[in-house]
Amino acid sequence: MREAELRERLAATGYVADETLSMALHLALTLGRPLLLEGPAGVGKTEIAKALSEVLETRLIRLQCYEGLDAGHAIYEWNYQRQLLAIRADGADEAALFSETYLLKRPLLEAISQEVRPVLLIDEIDRADEEFEAYLLEILSDFQITIPELGTIRARTRPVVVLTANGTRDLSDALRRRCLYSYVDYPDRETELAILSRRAPDVEARLARQIIGVVQALRREELEKSPGIAEMLDWAGALSGLGINDLSANPAQVQATLVCLLKTAADRDALPPEVMARIVGKVA
Repeated sequence: MREAELRERLAATGYVADETLSMALHLALTLGRPLLLEGPAGVGKTEIAKALSEVLETRLIRLQCYEGLDAGHAIYEWNYQRQLLAIRADGADEAALFSETYLLKRPLLEAISQEVRPVLLIDEIDRADEEFEAYLLEILSDFQITIPELGTIRARTRPVVVLTANGTRDLSDALRRRCLYSYVDYPDRETELAILSRRAPDVEARLARQIIGVVQALRREELEKSPGIAEMLDWAGALSGLGINDLSANPAQVQATLVCLLKTAADRDALPPEVMARIVGKVA
């Protein structure tokens, strides 16, 4: 699939990618390499994997990373309850107990066990401990997992791997070397208008321009949590649902809808009605 065709097919799913990102995805698919996406929270990095699985018409397998994530939750673990029941029922021997019958596949093992290549999303890898990154290296290099009781399990088909990171901590050089890389920033005005148009086609053009103008202005304010694309879409849906077609027509009602965009008390306090009126006045 050519890069331009990939970008068009992503757009058909509702995901608008710029040329840099679509080229990164194209190369990751062509070379069979994992793709590491970094950027602020809320720019749509996770959505990329979802859109890609839709384009490829394949399964999306997601591993959500967090502090303390271990191999048992990410790769595999043994079903001890079933093993105990088997011992009590028929006195199964050790070889039988540590067979695939009693193996619980977690996302990484599940991904390399598929007959049709899935999209494997390793989300927020920078939230996992450094030790967990070491588990990933074998998988990202050779697409295989070693289970002491069963030996090495090699991928039937190589999954399409997308890793995301928000900059919580520095990632290791070893991990970066195994990946292609792209930085995903907040979209520019025209791209975000295109996203809104595709995801919420019922929003009138004038209101859409106002929404994008306000959201992009808020990202230039000193807020603790800048509104991302998901928050922008939530706000558009709220305004549309309330029958608001002009942000300047009912300031009090518009102010009340900021619950969709502002996620902390400090940010709410930073945008009193007079500040919001100033911002809306520039985009109305």
